[in-house]
Amino acid sequence: MSKIHVSATVNGEPVEFLCAPQQTVLDILRDQLQLTGSKEGCGSGDCGACSILVDDRLVCSCLMLGAEAEGKQILTIEGLAVGDELHPLQKKFVEMAALQCGICTPGFLIASKSLLDRNPNPTETEVRYWLAGNLCRCTGYDKIVRAVMDVAAEMRETAR
Repeated sequence: MSKIHVSATVNGEPVEFLCAPQQTVLDILRDQLQLTGSKEGCGSGDCGACSILVDDRLVCSCLMLGAEAEGKQILTIEGLAVGDELHPLQKKFVEMAALQCGICTPGFLIASKSLLDRNPNPTETEVRYWLAGNLCRCTGYDKIVRAVMDVAAEMRETAR
C-alpha cells in the first residue's frame, strides 16, 4: 500500500508526513509528530477527547484522515499556549479545578477556544450546548462551564 505525502501547518509550524490512506490525523499527531495531547477516548467522534481546530473549525481528529490535512492549518492543545505562557482558558481550568484525570481536558480546552473565538459573550446555555460533544467521566461539567464563562468575561473586559 503506497503512502501519501502530506504538507500542513501544525501549531504554526510547517510539517510534512507520510501516511497510509486509512491513518487518521490523530494517529499522525500522536505517532509521527509526537503531539500526544490529543487523546483517543472513543475512536468514533463521540467523546471529543481528540478535538483539534482545522482551519479554525472544531474537528474530532479520530474522524479525519491524515490525507485530508493537506494544506490545512491545524491547532492542537500543544499550540494553545504561547511559549511558557498558558492560554487564559488553560490558566482558568487549573485555577478552578475544572479537570481531574486529564483525558478530556485537551478536547474541552480546544472546544472552548473554538466557542470563544466565534462568540466572545456566550450564555451558559450556549457554553453547555457547544461543549456537549465533549464527555468527562470525572469532574462533571459545572466547573468547566464556569471556567469558560469566567474567561469569556475576562477577555471581554480586557478588550475594552
